[in-house]
Amino acid sequence: MTPDQAVLFSTIILLVPMGYFLLAAPAFLLVKLDVPPVTRLLRGMFNAYFLVLTVSGVIGTLAFAAAGRPAVALAIALIAGFAVLARRWFLRRLDAEADARDSGDPTAVRRLRRLHWGGMACNAVQVFALVASIPYMAPLP
Repeated sequence: MTPDQAVLFSTIILLVPMGYFLLAAPAFLLVKLDVPPVTRLLRGMFNAYFLVLTVSGVIGTLAFAAAGRPAVALAIALIAGFAVLARRWFLRRLDAEADARDSGDPTAVRRLRRLHWGGMACNAVQVFALVASIPYMAPLP
């Protein structure tokens, strides 16, 4: 496998979980987050997304570094690092709001929805940035 093929595959590996989440997360806008099983499913989806993004980010970082593109490798490493930090912060907040909802806090569902929107927006920004940077990652002739 040539370095250019490794770069192509690592970009695709990174885009697949981002694209899946971009398509799957809006489905939760159609359900109420005051139902505990729905909230657990949403939490599981975010947890899996952050874990897969971390693993695919590490793979992408290694592929770009091996291809001799350190600037792109650093950018992909930042995405992976963000996923590690965001997962911890986001899941704690999601759990806290779910606990507040279960304790009877009437505004907890609104805060859960805001977290959901924030997670979707963050993913959309990352997808846009990655897709917009593809021409710069392609090898120069």
